[in-house]
Amino acid sequence: MDDSELNLNEQQLVRRQKLTELRDLGIEPYPLHLPRERTHTAAEAIAAFTRGELAEGQTVTLVGRMMTVRVMGKAAFAHIEDGSGRVQIYLKRDVLGEAVYDGLFRKLVDLGDFLTVTGVMFTTRSGEVTCEAHELGLLSKTLNPLPDKWHGVKDVETRFRQRYVDLLANPEVRDVFITRAKIVKAIRRYLDDNGFLEVETPVLQPLYGGAAARPFTTHHNQLKQELFLRISFELYLKRLLVGGFERVFEIGRDFRNEGVSYKHNPEFTQLEFYAAYWDYNDVMNFTEQMIATAAQDVLGTTTITFGGHTINLSPPWNRITMREAIAEFTGIDYADYPDAASLSSAVRAIGGNAPETASWGQLVDGLLGDYVEPNLIQPTFITEYPRDISPLAKALPGDERHVERFEYFIGGMEMGNAFTELNDPLEQRRRFEDLQKLFAADDEENNPIDEDYIHAMAYGMPPNGGFGTGIDRLAMLFADKHSIREVLLYPHLRAKEEGQ
Repeated sequence: MDDSELNLNEQQLVRRQKLTELRDLGIEPYPLHLPRERTHTAAEAIAAFTRGELAEGQTVTLVGRMMTVRVMGKAAFAHIEDGSGRVQIYLKRDVLGEAVYDGLFRKLVDLGDFLTVTGVMFTTRSGEVTCEAHELGLLSKTLNPLPDKWHGVKDVETRFRQRYVDLLANPEVRDVFITRAKIVKAIRRYLDDNGFLEVETPVLQPLYGGAAARPFTTHHNQLKQELFLRISFELYLKRLLVGGFERVFEIGRDFRNEGVSYKHNPEFTQLEFYAAYWDYNDVMNFTEQMIATAAQDVLGTTTITFGGHTINLSPPWNRITMREAIAEFTGIDYADYPDAASLSSAVRAIGGNAPETASWGQLVDGLLGDYVEPNLIQPTFITEYPRDISPLAKALPGDERHVERFEYFIGGMEMGNAFTELNDPLEQRRRFEDLQKLFAADDEENNPIDEDYIHAMAYGMPPNGGFGTGIDRLAMLFADKHSIREVLLYPHLRAKEEGQ
């Protein structure tokens, strides 16, 4: 026995023995080409027969994985499954011959094997559209038995570590990722239809910026240069406005070297767009229309269920300032506490978290996250954020403590972030320098000053509104899933320890 077979169970050993027997019979279990070209998917064959589009006796060639089988001596029924669904096949010894029916199908084919079937469609007495097999071939031998068809795969660790098994055993999981793909398609179409140009910006960047996050660091050997996986597209996209594009967007991966939670993963899919001559009010109007349109396209409705709540995504959405929202849910009017020390005392007085190193703006944002966010079930824009945590946003007219920024919330979850973007290069430098002073030297979220970005702004950047939202969280919302791992095909997991 080969060393690789020492830990195999009985079913795995039996399947490997069948693999040997197939080759001894001259049957290649992994043929290079299909013996016949597929004529229909399972769904197409059923639909064509039902509509009377197949001539009497017309043969079809189907392919798929065998998911069920019921043998009745000299005949058998089975179901094969492809990407469109399942179709029943009917196999008879007197049609296929003993060599194929007994020698191949009965003896050497297992559940999970991929088959090719050529035959004629008909309807059984029970009313099921079925293909009577005139030819049968093996396309791929499965060496691991399929999960129990009745119980599927329920262990969360197994589902996420072996997503291929999860998808195979739990068909409803496939629907989640179909929904996710449709979300991206719908949003891309909406942006295209509204004059936005899709672009690509660097994933490897010499400087990271555009968000408060710790980056992943790597090294370019040839250039002898430290590089960072991007944490945001923002600074690169806004450079394109300087270059003359008016509306740009990107859908792609961002990477943040931070903790994981039910709504955080170290790599995630983000949409960002920037539109010249817009402010954050224009972005709010566009956002609510875009999300509602995507829901209608993907789900056929703008009324969804998430976490037991019925949520109406139709515009207009609720709009409330951060100050008003925090006062409503905490009783604290943070304007009465103009510095970090006094606000910190007020936060502690209600049992809140107030880290000693937190700035005034960070304390305000903490109140929002701890006390307000969980209550924002219906779509809500929270507006007017503290300036000291918003270095890329324009100040509110006549208010140097707040900026024209919003975040939007649905289902008790922050979904996205947007600004009236700062386009004054001298003010931008001052903001970056203020941020450097605000954060301790070793603060993991302290971004370096991007001198080239400021240099680009000095060539003239049009006034603009910018927006970012997580595609993963939209997928959670639309699919009614409450962990980001449920909507990522390959979520990041802690490495397994030896022996686990």
